[in-house]
Amino acid sequence: MYKVCIFDLDGTLADTLDSLTFSVNATLKEMGLLPITREECRLFVGNGARVLLERALRAGGDEDLRRIDEAMERYGRIFDDNCTYHVVAYDGISEMLREMKDMGLSLAVLSNKPDRQAIHVVEEIFGKDTFQWIQGQKPGVPKKPDPTAVLEIAGKLGAQPREVIYIGDSEVDIATGEAAKMKTIGVSWGFRGREALETEGAGVIVDTTREIIKWIDENQEVESHE
Repeated sequence: MYKVCIFDLDGTLADTLDSLTFSVNATLKEMGLLPITREECRLFVGNGARVLLERALRAGGDEDLRRIDEAMERYGRIFDDNCTYHVVAYDGISEMLREMKDMGLSLAVLSNKPDRQAIHVVEEIFGKDTFQWIQGQKPGVPKKPDPTAVLEIAGKLGAQPREVIYIGDSEVDIATGEAAKMKTIGVSWGFRGREALETEGAGVIVDTTREIIKWIDENQEVESHE
């Protein structure tokens, strides 16, 4: 039944919050603006770098966003150098990915993080051979929750939407998977938590990586007996 698993990155596969907070605050410091807290950053992420910076600028004192282009330029440089700062995979992720590959699933990542940094983070943390496809935000490609990119990735990996599981930690991810008509699993260990996922209407929410493997195994078995 399922051929492909597509993952969000930040808050799903890896805890990247320190890298984001550090890079945003280094940007704000260069601009002479007030820093944001780690908790604010956690709430600001998920919709791409520009939205993150818009929220950070408003919190830092630039209410009219007059300096957003300057912030984007500075942040691009700073984040490029610090996108793996204190980044670690969540507990059980690497083992889960190995089990998925042993089950014959193809693996991919789709992030709203800029494409170059998304690829760098994933390959740095998980190696270059774990995922068949890694993609971040690219010019001209709508960002999540628009389903365009996730559907394109499924096609590249030879799967129909019904044969894909999309896994993420935020409201944006639930909306993405639902819009693509893919089975969508929300993970509670990320940046948003169970309550936000429930509010968005996530049908399946897990607390551990073992629950994901168990869910896939049980549902693959059900399909194989039909």
